[in-house]
Amino acid sequence: MALISKTSIAEVSSRLDAVSVVGDYVRLEKKGGRWWGKCPFHGGGQEKTPSFKVDPDSKMYYCFGCSKGGSVISFVMEMEKISYPEAIKTLAKKTGIELVMEEGSGAETENDTSAKEELYELYKRTTVTFKHFLLEKPEGKAALNYIKERGISDRMIEQFNLGYAPSDRDFLYKFLQQKGYSDQFLEKSGLFSSKYKKLPLFSGRLMFPISDLQGRIVAFGGRAMPTALQSDKESPKYINSPETGIYNKGQVLFAIDLAKPEMRQSKTVYLAEGYMDVIALHEAGISNAVAPLGTAFTDSQVSLLNRWVEKIVLIFDNDEAGHKAAYKSIIACRKGKIPSCSLSNLQEGLKREIIGEETGKFKDPAEILQKFGPNVLKNILKFTINDFEYLIFRGRLQNASADGNVNINKAVEFMFPYLDSLDSEIDRDDCITRIADIYKIERGAVKNDYSRKKSKTYRELDDKTEAQKPKLQIKRNDELSLLTNVAVNQQLYADFRKALEIKEIDDPAAKEIFIALEECFKHDENGIDSLLSRIEDDDLRNYIADRGTSGEYSGDARRFMEDGIKKIKIKRLEKRITEINAQMREDERKSFDFLNIDELLAEKKYIDSQILKLKDK
Repeated sequence: MALISKTSIAEVSSRLDAVSVVGDYVRLEKKGGRWWGKCPFHGGGQEKTPSFKVDPDSKMYYCFGCSKGGSVISFVMEMEKISYPEAIKTLAKKTGIELVMEEGSGAETENDTSAKEELYELYKRTTVTFKHFLLEKPEGKAALNYIKERGISDRMIEQFNLGYAPSDRDFLYKFLQQKGYSDQFLEKSGLFSSKYKKLPLFSGRLMFPISDLQGRIVAFGGRAMPTALQSDKESPKYINSPETGIYNKGQVLFAIDLAKPEMRQSKTVYLAEGYMDVIALHEAGISNAVAPLGTAFTDSQVSLLNRWVEKIVLIFDNDEAGHKAAYKSIIACRKGKIPSCSLSNLQEGLKREIIGEETGKFKDPAEILQKFGPNVLKNILKFTINDFEYLIFRGRLQNASADGNVNINKAVEFMFPYLDSLDSEIDRDDCITRIADIYKIERGAVKNDYSRKKSKTYRELDDKTEAQKPKLQIKRNDELSLLTNVAVNQQLYADFRKALEIKEIDDPAAKEIFIALEECFKHDENGIDSLLSRIEDDDLRNYIADRGTSGEYSGDARRFMEDGIKKIKIKRLEKRITEINAQMREDERKSFDFLNIDELLAEKKYIDSQILKLKDK
């Protein structure tokens, strides 16, 4: 299997301009020898005082605010949510390096993407084919007319690579076989039925290609045509690709590649329910619109968006299913520490924009675009309601009797999952106060009920899980400083390992670095990425990043290493002298074994001479 050669990885790493790479995501200013900016991870780029630093020499970053750090390559992986080999390829293009591949063996590794590349190519080819059927073949004309009638322009058809899957169920398999794809490969491609191997999942459907962050097509969504739905009541309106080696539906969002630039700029994302809604929003100039893929809004998707946005605007249908989805999404957003979450009030916007016309039946962006056009759709998106106010409204509505009286106990309890999802105690207390004011009850009563209802089992499980996590104690000392210096200046390790053995190191964190350095050395791997990837403890990785970007080890690193080795050896010898003295006293007290005492004195004399030699160096 093809791997990216170590030589290519080393060349990419050596050619990287850390400030230029990070500067594509974070605005940096130079202070001293390092560059500073507002952290894109915990502060959303809105910190008052920059806590995020980049060191161009070590090519590492570190944030004092959230203690997150690592190499420039790991930074790109975090920001783009891509794998190590994908980051290497991305940065190779940026630096103009042509990667050299080499043959490997064994199970798939992080450098092995050959099987995935084949799938990417397959989905790209299939997309082109479906697009050809939509635009050029008579069979696709009905689908093309349907799209146009929905208010979708040629520009959007091109931008979203829309297509049409032919109704002939024999076509796709035969077509791909002729292109050289094997039966075994097509069977696992996700394009065909798991039961009937040669039958396509999609036929006679309008096709929506689904892309990953890098714009590579990884899956499809297929919508049945209205005429087909009328003739076959059991046919599902939408069919989505199954998960494959390149597609996990809970970790991808429809149009994420198209929305990413505007999300970075505006720090806002519009989350709609489906493909047509997203395309309608883009048609209206809302280019930071995305949608989940046939599933609830997942924690992974929240985490993905949290890299770029501070505000999520939910645009869900005004029906029971839409309200349930909104409720779950609000909780997910708050648990994912999104600073602001609101809901678009399309109906209120329409009432104000389209005066004198019945607007209640238009419940989603796609319908509004079709009826009123892109300008109206864009204008009404400014009408929003924040998540707290929306949930208060839903709590009242769901717990009201026919005569309009609200069951206050249930309405208040409806808000408890939202309180649970808040990360800040201050925000939680503020919401409890607002709930009490809204329902004209005592604040203490709301707080007591919330405390009683809060899941004890959940808390105990959390505590147990946390207690089971093995954590290194990162405490700065001579050993840890020495090993960190070598980690940041790995060219020293060949000489370091000749001078010091791991058994001479006591500190567990320093030992962890020593082991990682030795593994890199034996595998002929250089660079901070290889080292950090072999260290499991997050705190230790962040510690190395912190000290690596401090400039502490950018001076005479070899002299620092030699002094550190000497200091550790002296300490270890002095410790042995302390042990000898204690043993001699014990021997004198117990048995007066003068022969053993003489041996201990001889060892002590030898150690003293070794200490003098070390101090004289």
